[in-house]
Amino acid sequence: MQDRRTLASPSVSKPRLAAAALSALGLLTLPGLGCASDGGDFDSFGGETGGSSLGSGVGQGGAQDFGLFREILLEGGIPGPETIDDMGFFAEHQIEMPAPNCGENVCIHGMLGVMGNMISGSNCTVVLVGMNTPIDADSVERPPLNLAIAVDLSGSMAGEPLHRVREGLLRMRNSLQPEDRVSLIGFGDDAELIVEHVAGDSVELATAIAGLETKGSTNVYAGLRSAFETVEAHAQDGYQNRVVLVSDGMATVGITSSDKIEGLASSWGDLGFGLTTIGLGSDFDVDLMRTLAEVGSGSFYYIEDYAAVEEVFEEEVQAFVIPLAEDVTIDATVFEGYDLRRIYGTKQADVWGNHGHMDIPILQIAHRMSDDDNENGRRGGGGAMILELTPTGDDPGEVGRIEFEYQVPGSDEIVEQVVEITSPLGPWETPADGWFTNDSVEKGFVMLNLYVAFEMAATRASVGDDAGALSILRPLALSVEAWLAATPDADIEDDLFYVYRFIENIEARGSVTNSPNPVPPEPWPAD
Repeated sequence: MQDRRTLASPSVSKPRLAAAALSALGLLTLPGLGCASDGGDFDSFGGETGGSSLGSGVGQGGAQDFGLFREILLEGGIPGPETIDDMGFFAEHQIEMPAPNCGENVCIHGMLGVMGNMISGSNCTVVLVGMNTPIDADSVERPPLNLAIAVDLSGSMAGEPLHRVREGLLRMRNSLQPEDRVSLIGFGDDAELIVEHVAGDSVELATAIAGLETKGSTNVYAGLRSAFETVEAHAQDGYQNRVVLVSDGMATVGITSSDKIEGLASSWGDLGFGLTTIGLGSDFDVDLMRTLAEVGSGSFYYIEDYAAVEEVFEEEVQAFVIPLAEDVTIDATVFEGYDLRRIYGTKQADVWGNHGHMDIPILQIAHRMSDDDNENGRRGGGGAMILELTPTGDDPGEVGRIEFEYQVPGSDEIVEQVVEITSPLGPWETPADGWFTNDSVEKGFVMLNLYVAFEMAATRASVGDDAGALSILRPLALSVEAWLAATPDADIEDDLFYVYRFIENIEARGSVTNSPNPVPPEPWPAD
């Protein structure tokens, strides 16, 4: 019989004034315009008392960075909207959660934020949803791995790319345990099983890694299929079954259809075989690699700097070895007084009316512990999600409810948590300095504004509307600068660098005048 537990958390809000980021711009708060894109999906929420984080962050799979977007900017280019992903952007932001005192291995938190958005000043009402755990990753005896690694050995991998992959795999090997079992597959024109189901710390594995050499073209389907078949052949109770796919290019031989390659990953994913993808350089199929990770309940990494591949291999083996929850569902119900607009930070969400449903196959301990914990890059911040609400003019005191459920890995135990959220504000009330449950949602508010601005500016610039792109980025830069003056944060400071780089790259095209007082787009976000 399944064990069901319910946690009822009271809604407690602590007012906190944010920096008056928009006051220097003279922007008015306008009802009805919102804080992000027009319509879409939605997610989860609940009220929490602010507090310090006493546990580890919890993250989901999917994109783990927005490296391609950054790389294009650093090279002086103008990134398109397809190069930035909300999951990847959010994953590069570490947000401290309230103490994980729910009495379970995973605690969910929902925090309300209301302020004028950082571009035009329109009412922006958000609920930040995050999860954390009281479990210390260093104290957990994690289950052993049944892991297959499929490495692209096509000619384009010759030189530094393959050298870095070898070094990364050797570093990953150092993070494995004697009971872990690893298979190594190389693929060029076809796939080759180089070593099969050997100990993670074995000399045989190290020798195979050191002997990887390039040859042929890029048969992604064959490499992926061989990896899944090998993992399936050695699957056993008590082991985690995982595949890692590494490539720097497009599928050029064999079955090259993206639909068929994704179908392959999806079918094995349904059987519980997870997939993580690592894309190297700038010529690989970003959409394919990202989608493969999403359907395979794993992570996607874009490696713009070959040196970073070493850290990613090491980080990833540490991430997927400690599953905290499986078959996670989050149901959000928004009450009268608000409309549900969109969910950011997850791909597995559906919305109908004022209800949102979200499915997350697995939750794991996040890498980073603070915003300045950047030794190995910004990846692995914890996978926060953000709900966008629009006030309707009715009494908004009761905002909504979130219902959270997951299965404890390796058991039939089902854990349930229910959290309510309320607001102290009146209909359409938008304090000039903002109202935030705590510091966590305030940072999430800024993070969302940055993401939406990047996406909107990239969309406008992609069709030649450079003036429109600048009218978004310039006010945003001033607002973020003002916020950082009162609230230093390493993640947001790094984001601001790329805002200015985006502005510089657009101005360098010479298609617009450098107007000192750009007019933000109105209405926003009704594009």
